[in-house]
Amino acid sequence: MEWWKQTSIYQIYPWSFQDSNGDGIGDLQGILGRLDQIQALGVETIWFSPFYQSPGEDFGYDISDYTAIDPRFGTMEDCDKLIKEIHKRKMRIVLDMVMNHTSDKHPWFLESKSSKENPKRDFYIWRKGTKKPPNNWISMVGTSGWNYDKTTDEFYYSNFLSFQPDLNYRNPKVKKVMFGILDFWLDKGVDGFRLDIFNSIYKDENFRDNPSSLRYFPTPDNHDEAFFQKKQFNLNLPESFAFAKEVRKHISKYKQKPFLIGEVSGSDKVLKSFLGEKADGLSLVFQFELIHFDYHAKFFKDLLEKNEKDFPAPFVPTYVLGNHDQRRYIDRLGGDIRKAKVLSAFQFLARGIPIVYYGEEIARKEGRISNFLGKDPIAKMNRLVPLFLSNLLGIYINRDNCRLPMLWDESKNAGFSKESPWLPLGKFQIEDTVLNQKTNKDSLWNHYRSLFQLRKGSVVLKEGSVKTKFSNNPDVLSFERILGNKVVIVYLNFGEKETKETIPKGSKSLYQFGGAKEREGILQLGAHSGAVFETILKK
Repeated sequence: MEWWKQTSIYQIYPWSFQDSNGDGIGDLQGILGRLDQIQALGVETIWFSPFYQSPGEDFGYDISDYTAIDPRFGTMEDCDKLIKEIHKRKMRIVLDMVMNHTSDKHPWFLESKSSKENPKRDFYIWRKGTKKPPNNWISMVGTSGWNYDKTTDEFYYSNFLSFQPDLNYRNPKVKKVMFGILDFWLDKGVDGFRLDIFNSIYKDENFRDNPSSLRYFPTPDNHDEAFFQKKQFNLNLPESFAFAKEVRKHISKYKQKPFLIGEVSGSDKVLKSFLGEKADGLSLVFQFELIHFDYHAKFFKDLLEKNEKDFPAPFVPTYVLGNHDQRRYIDRLGGDIRKAKVLSAFQFLARGIPIVYYGEEIARKEGRISNFLGKDPIAKMNRLVPLFLSNLLGIYINRDNCRLPMLWDESKNAGFSKESPWLPLGKFQIEDTVLNQKTNKDSLWNHYRSLFQLRKGSVVLKEGSVKTKFSNNPDVLSFERILGNKVVIVYLNFGEKETKETIPKGSKSLYQFGGAKEREGILQLGAHSGAVFETILKK
C-alpha cells in the first residue's frame, strides 16, 4: 500500500510556529529547532503553509517567486537542511503549492500587464470590458473576480483576492513552467504537495455568465453557491478534473512516490471527480465535514458510514478539524478538553488520514482580534463588521484568530519569540503550553501523542476496513477496524452519563482515556471517554 494512504499529517503555519531571530515572525531555523518535539509527538508527515518569496499581502499565498525562500523565513540553505532533517527523523515533508494564481508582484504578471503584445500576456486571463466587468463571475471572497487595469485598458481575473491574478492554464506554456516548478521541489526531495484552491484552476473558455442563486452565504455542504450565484463556470470544471490526472501522472516518475492533496469544494461526486474514476487523479482531497461537526454520536456514525459508502478503498477519506482558514475547534467545544479527546480519537481511529493543525494538540484557543484591527486581507475588506456579528452569522472573516503563535513554555512570549510576535498571543495559562502538558499524563498533548503512536504502530488502524457496531446507548459510537483476522474495536462516549459496554472475550486493551475502565469483559465508559481494544477473529 502507498505510504501516503497510511500516514498522519501535521500542518505548520510558518509565521506562527517558532521565531529564531527575534523579529516576531516564525522561520525555518525556528522550525528546525522544534523538529525533535514534532517527532516526539509522533507526527509522520509535515505540511508547511507557503514560505516562498512573497509580498506577504495574503501571508504567503501570494507568491512572487516559486523557487526562492522569503527572507522573512530564511534561506534556501535553511530549506535544504529542513528537508534533510525531516527525512533524517523518518518523517515526510509536504509543501503548499499555489498553482491557481500568483502575486500581482510576480515578474510574470508585471510583464503580462505591461502591454497586450508582451510574451507573458497570455500567462494570465485578460478580457476586454466596457465600463463594467466582462461577465458576472464573483470571486470566492464575494467581490467581482474582474479587476480593471488602466495600463492596457482591460480586466484581469482573480478568483480569490484582487492582488492574486489567476494563471491561464489554457496556455501550454503556463502548464509547462508550473510542472517545472513541481520538478524543482521534487528534485530537492519533498514528498508531495498540498494544492491550494485546485478546483479553481480552469474557467469556462467562453466566459459565460454564472446562473443566479438564492443563496448568499456559502454553507458547509455547499460552497459553490454563494453571493447569489452558482459558480458553474469558474469552479469545478471538467478540465480541472482532467488536469488532476495530468499532475498525478507527471509526479509519478519520482522515486519518493510523492502524493497530492487538493483543497477543493463541492459534493462528494465532485470530490471524487478530482480523485479520478480509477483513483488516478489527486491522491487525496480535503473533506471538511468534520470541521462543522455536531457533537453527537449520530453525527460521527453517519459521517463514518457515508465515507465508507462514497469513498471505499482504494479511495481514502481525510479527517480535518481545522486549518489556517478555519475557526479553532476547541472554541466550538467551549474549551472542554474531555470532548476534544473524544473528537480527536475519532479523527485518528476512523479509516482515513488525520490532518492536525498546529496547536490543536494543546487546545490552542481562537483569538479575539477585531475585524477592524485584523491583518488578514479579508478582515481588512470587512473592517466595519463587528466580530460578534460575523461569529453569529457563522462566517469567518478574520483568519488572524486561528493563526496565533504557538505556546511552547513559560519563557517570554511563551517561547515563541524573544520580541513582540507578529500577532498577539491571546489569553492563555502556563498549563496550556507544550512544556507543561508534556509533564501532565492526562493532558491533551499526551492524548494526541498516544493517538499518533497508536496509529503509527497498528497496521490494522492504517490499512483496515471499518464497520460500525451496535450500541444500546445512543451517546456511544462503536466501530471496528478489520484487517485479516485482526480487529481493533473503538468505543467513544459522547454523552454526559456513565455507560457500560460488553467487550468480546480475549480482547486486549490498547488505549483508554477519560476514565474508561475495563473489568471482566465489561467496559465502563465515563462521560466523554473512550477505549480501544484489539482481538483476533477465530477461524
